[in-house]
Amino acid sequence: MASSGEEPRSGSPGRAGTGTEPAADAAQLDTGEDFEVLEEEGEDDEDDLSELPPLEDVGRPPAPPREDAQPPEQGAGDEAGDPQEWLDVLGNGLLKKKTLVPGQGADSRPQKGQDVTIRLKAMLEDGTVVEEDPALTFTLGDCDVLQALDLCVQLLEMGETALIVSEAKYCYGAQGRSPDIPPNASLTLEVELLAARDAPDLELLSGKEKIQLANRKRERGNFFYQQADYVLAINSYDIALRIVGSSSKVDFSPDEEAELLDVKVKCLNNLAASQLKLDHFKAALKSCNLVLEHQPGNIKALFRKGKVLAQQGEYREAIPILKAALKLEPSNKTIHAELSKLVKKHADQRNVETEMYRKMLGNPSAANTPRKCKDKLPWSIPWKWLFGATAIALGGVALSVVIAARN
Repeated sequence: MASSGEEPRSGSPGRAGTGTEPAADAAQLDTGEDFEVLEEEGEDDEDDLSELPPLEDVGRPPAPPREDAQPPEQGAGDEAGDPQEWLDVLGNGLLKKKTLVPGQGADSRPQKGQDVTIRLKAMLEDGTVVEEDPALTFTLGDCDVLQALDLCVQLLEMGETALIVSEAKYCYGAQGRSPDIPPNASLTLEVELLAARDAPDLELLSGKEKIQLANRKRERGNFFYQQADYVLAINSYDIALRIVGSSSKVDFSPDEEAELLDVKVKCLNNLAASQLKLDHFKAALKSCNLVLEHQPGNIKALFRKGKVLAQQGEYREAIPILKAALKLEPSNKTIHAELSKLVKKHADQRNVETEMYRKMLGNPSAANTPRKCKDKLPWSIPWKWLFGATAIALGGVALSVVIAARN
């Protein structure tokens, strides 16, 4: 993917990474739940969200749609005129577009998958400018930017300048962006389409370019995860994994191969976390197993695999997996707590099964059974012995019939 030559800024409405998110934003996700204590040392893992809890709800509830949303007054842009001229992009009144300067015709509109470059100016409802970027470049349709931009830029003609008014749902949602964009804030975006070109051939990317591109998609997935938008997070992680797994006509160094594998493992771990949020247990289990194929001792993948099996009631399978994770990191209190919980649940499950089998077999209770006969009940005989004896008896009867017939 072509870019403007620098890493995305975490504060940009165009791109929102997670590696440098303010601590206050991260703290918003920590309310009312226990996070997995699976931290890894080193700055490279600061934006790896695979330590987030895979099964508990994260984040605040989404902001309710504002029914009274209106296009901006002239204070947010002097060109904003008659509301009749606004295009309701989605038909729900939450995302609107108005042409300020016409472009070169409908045939010049960009296509999904192309790299587009736009001039961007973002404003709050009171006209406060919160972002300006003279040349923001992203892949159209990959959710690399705010949904408001991704949805509307494909409607722009080359050279067109448009005003976009978007509710928080398609911008920064209930989280906002500290410190300049408050929670549930609508944005007005002034956008000019400058260029559109086909995305680069993945097979021709160097190792460094492929790593940077995959990381950019992964960071976008982390942003959506923090926003509790797990569907879009999965989409971004899938794109990153496709980039990492694409064939190449360029030779990579051993270090680049190792770094690509590291990106792949992080994406799979975060993908599993997102899938668990949506109760996609089969998919999450597959993601965990793919991590363990590359790194059998990956604690996060082991922990998540144990969690997803436990969520499905497979306590017997989950317990040894969590024991393996605990053996790798004996001081991890989170694994200790989860393992203790599963052992208790497994014991309760066995007690329930024992009682169910007792009722199915019709074993009378001890209160209704004479003491002298209690130990002689046929139900105490193992079933395989009982069936074996029955088979022998039937075989003997059949043999006697044959001998009698011959005589």
